[in-house]
Amino acid sequence: MTPTLRELTPEQALKHLELLFTRNPDGLLQGDHAALLPGPGSELSETRPYVIGDDVRRMDWNATARTTVPHVRLTLADRELTTWIVLDASASMDFGTARMEKRDLAVGAAASVAFLTERAGNRLGAQITGPYGIRRIPPRSGRQHLLTILRAALDRPRVAPGAPDAALADALRALRVLPGRGLVAVVSDFLETGWEQPLRSVARRHQVLAVETVDPREMELPDVGLLTVVDPETGRRRDIPTHTRKVRERYAEAALEQRALIKRSIHRAGAAHLRLRTDRDWVRDVVRYVDDQRRRAGGGAA
Repeated sequence: MTPTLRELTPEQALKHLELLFTRNPDGLLQGDHAALLPGPGSELSETRPYVIGDDVRRMDWNATARTTVPHVRLTLADRELTTWIVLDASASMDFGTARMEKRDLAVGAAASVAFLTERAGNRLGAQITGPYGIRRIPPRSGRQHLLTILRAALDRPRVAPGAPDAALADALRALRVLPGRGLVAVVSDFLETGWEQPLRSVARRHQVLAVETVDPREMELPDVGLLTVVDPETGRRRDIPTHTRKVRERYAEAALEQRALIKRSIHRAGAAHLRLRTDRDWVRDVVRYVDDQRRRAGGGAA
């Protein structure tokens, strides 16, 4: 079972995450950013000789004819990549009833994106929302910079219920003017409103991966009698009679509708979608997603 980050010191947590993605015993997670992209890059850059495993759909027949050696077309995403991690640190992320809180799951998701896109020349930046506004970490390359971003994610302060915090939409709007194309990974529960249009604007220019974090108690209520719940975003309290079957069924139906709406909104924005849950092995789920993307890109099984 994957350890929970909350049980580790920041240094232990960083080391644990690094080992997960650089020394995975199954050999399933390789440091290749193409595995996380929804598809191959679209900006043509140059050609190079064909090597076993390249997608034959990228064959450059003109270069092949000139040189008599098989060549493939490269895209900008194949040469170097600027990745931005947008991390939602709102109050609703400080919730979890299973193996971890959503804030811990979000750090794990950010680590998977960071390590899987790490390669010479690639740069990583971050936008982290919180009670003191948006913390922007400019993109740079190198392992030390990567660990700096993950430490900032681990150390981000909790938001008191009802306290103002930066909106996810504001963090996304700040990325609309970035030069060139890159990968933007948005890690959030997407429970707040107003992010749909900014996400769509970012996806017009960049490839976007939306990582949705979910806790099982957000999907269904247990039968525990009268339950007092607190909205982490507003601080409002409400008593819910969970012993009533109809109440539990209505809650589950509303939760399914909400998650379906989130999924549709992400897809309509033109972003790829990965859902991670606090009651599942999130590393396994990331591996499955990576494997699926590689298959779709024509790279075969991981």
